[in-house]
Amino acid sequence: MKIISVINQKGGVGKTTTVINLASALSQKNKKILVIDLDPQGNATTGLGLSNVEQSDQTIYGILNGTVSISEVTKKTNFKNLDLITSNVDLSGLEVETAGDNERAFILKTKLTAYLNDSGASYDYILIDCPPSLSLLTVMALVSSNSLLVPLQTEFFALEGLTQLMKTIERIKVNLNPRLEIQGILLTMYDRRNKLSSQVEAEARNYFKDKVYQTVIPRNVRLSEAPSHGVPVLIYDKNCPGSKSYYNFTDEFINQENKIGSAA
Repeated sequence: MKIISVINQKGGVGKTTTVINLASALSQKNKKILVIDLDPQGNATTGLGLSNVEQSDQTIYGILNGTVSISEVTKKTNFKNLDLITSNVDLSGLEVETAGDNERAFILKTKLTAYLNDSGASYDYILIDCPPSLSLLTVMALVSSNSLLVPLQTEFFALEGLTQLMKTIERIKVNLNPRLEIQGILLTMYDRRNKLSSQVEAEARNYFKDKVYQTVIPRNVRLSEAPSHGVPVLIYDKNCPGSKSYYNFTDEFINQENKIGSAA
């Protein structure tokens, strides 16, 4: 079982879209998936058809403040093999509330480890949708994860923000989670008519080499529409360019995992 954080401190880069569609595509391949919505905006929650206006003790916030256990709040979605821990705006207060706790970066890791050891829950992947900031919640996710998936929009400031993220990842590796590694970088919002998209792609591939997935996710209206219907785009319109790209990306992701497994 692998815990993967989908992370980029910039907002609007396709993080949540990637989480819900990768989760959906993997679940369709009979992989058992748990999505943890760690963003106070709760977009992964609504994007998978559940409510983000629930009582706080029924969300990830209730787990992190010690009110409830993971097994009490893990919810089934309408999609086979896909479970979800929801989030809502209450989560935004956690940083202030835990200010006096020296071990607060490890709260999520401790809870997850206990849950996986005690409950016998068997997931192939746990995907964490991180907030668009380098905050305590993001640090909690990094400490808990085996690897990171970074959606990178093919726009002007994207690589600049990525440099900042890399510095944070290195600090986490040195101080809190030495095994953390980058699973891969997924280029999103790609526009083939736009010269800038291909320039950012070339720079990313030149710098990060084979860490950048071959599949790119295009700009696609259906990707934007799907969340308002509470379903992944793979369910909303499985034949649109966005869906085809996420299916291709999932195949690439699984092949990468198989190579890592056979190398180990």
